[in-house]
Amino acid sequence: MATQVEPTSPQIQPKELSFPLPKALHTTAHVHLTTLETCAMVFITTSTPGDNTGSAKPMGSFVYAMPDRINPKSVLSTTLYISPSIEYTTRLAKILARRMARPVYVGCSLDPGALGLMVEEEMEGLGRIVDVVMGQSKS
Repeated sequence: MATQVEPTSPQIQPKELSFPLPKALHTTAHVHLTTLETCAMVFITTSTPGDNTGSAKPMGSFVYAMPDRINPKSVLSTTLYISPSIEYTTRLAKILARRMARPVYVGCSLDPGALGLMVEEEMEGLGRIVDVVMGQSKS
């Protein structure tokens, strides 16, 4: 005798966040965060005052990362789509997967090289993005 399972719709409440990137003049980061029971999806892009409001931006790189069950300090990741932002996206995906302790999908079109950021500025921006995402994923 089979048990009847009632389909339920997921309770998805994506959060859309915008905040200025530190040390990147007039650059605003835009984050779309969806936290599910088993994973999180994060999409990140930037805008500057000179951007055309009607123009479409490329999606950027897309990476899947998950914590390693055997070694908690290690994170496994797979690149699903490559663009010039791949290094930044992979780094961000691994940090978020480790801190959230769940798999994450990260799409990111933020390319620090194209913004002309130095390494210290790039790391400060990465830290700010991680802090904002972690703060919102817990609430």
